[in-house]
Amino acid sequence: MSLAEANITQGYSIKETAERTGIAEDTIRYYEKIGLLPRAQRKGNSHRIYNDQDLETMQLITCLKKTGMSLDDMRPFLVLSLNSDIAEYPELHELILNHKQKILEQIASLQQIVDLIDTKIDQGHLGPQACELTAETSRMPLRRKR
Repeated sequence: MSLAEANITQGYSIKETAERTGIAEDTIRYYEKIGLLPRAQRKGNSHRIYNDQDLETMQLITCLKKTGMSLDDMRPFLVLSLNSDIAEYPELHELILNHKQKILEQIASLQQIVDLIDTKIDQGHLGPQACELTAETSRMPLRRKR
């Protein structure tokens, strides 16, 4: 057995990867198919095998998805090394700052809703009151269908 083959046997099956990352096996395959993840290494029996860096990339995808970032929008970030300094990439730095601003606006909008609910609870009734949320931040982004 060559050193390369030995390294391939050390890793995680797709089932183990799914358990460790919380991403369904079908989703992992889909991410690989659309090029969001690099093609997995294969064992001699053609089963996929993933390493720690693959798992870290999948965890990054999960985190970015939780922020509402689309798969297409996260692509440029995934081509960087996980240790890359994003400040060295001005366009990506600007993109992530803009994304952060959108999230902060969503948080502010949601806080307005919580404040309205708290007011209604304190009043003890729902009574008439206009729901005055800030303009475009009153809605969460729509999820794209696959």
